[in-house]
Order: sequence, then structure tokens, then C-alpha cells
Amino acid sequence: MTGERTRLLLFVLVGAFASAVNLGARILIDRVTSYEIAIVLAFPIALTTAFLLNRAFIFKPIGDAWRAQFLRFLLVNLAALVQVFAISVVLARFVFPLVGVRYHAETIAHGIGLLSPILTSYYAHKRFTFAADRRADMPETQP
Repeated sequence: MTGERTRLLLFVLVGAFASAVNLGARILIDRVTSYEIAIVLAFPIALTTAFLLNRAFIFKPIGDAWRAQFLRFLLVNLAALVQVFAISVVLARFVFPLVGVRYHAETIAHGIGLLSPILTSYYAHKRFTFAADRRADMPETQP
């Protein structure tokens, strides 16, 4: 298996673990608030889990402060949150009732929503969040 394939596989495994954390947190939070709010409140728990695991095992830090990487990680995942939220709510509130899915409809919808941004997130994190500092690669220009 090539290095890129191995890294993508590890990213998927870390993402699966962080998604399980997200799903578990959402189910617990759902006991005290609405489904929609629970999705959003579970987000920072899973985000922190995913960031720490990605930084430790998949995208090694290269000359970049962790705060800057975390900010970029947050930005990528905020875009993913919009996608996860929309898919989860549309499936649970509109599609599943229409087709008669009742058994754990919210959990299934949320699981599908969590899976939806895997590839786009991988490439965004690879090229943006954990990319090496490109200024170090640029030749100095003389005035």
C-alpha cells in the first residue's frame, strides 16, 4: 500500500473514531436538548478528538504552531459541520419519515451525515490544515 493510501486509511480510521465520539456525545446531549442543538454541541468534542489524533498520527506537524493548525482545522470542520447538520436534519426530519424509517432514525441520519465529508475533509486537511509552511519553500527575493 502506498504512503498516500496508508495515510488516507488512517485518516478514515481516525475519522471513524471521532465520528463515534461525536455520535455518542450527541446521543448523551440529546437527552437534555433538541436533536439539532445536540448535533452542534457534540461538534467541539469530536473536533478536539479528531485534531489531536490527526496531528499525532497522520499529519505530522511541520514548522507550524499547533494553534494555527487548530484554527485551520476548525475552519475546515465548520464547513463540514454545515454539511453534516444539513444532511442529518433533512434525513431525520423529512426523508426518513417520508419513507417510513422510524427505528433509530436520528442516529442513522446523523451517522450518514458524519460520513459525508470524509474525502473533502481529508484533502482540505492535507493541503490546508497540516500543509508545511509554504513560505519556507519560497526563494528569497532581493529588493
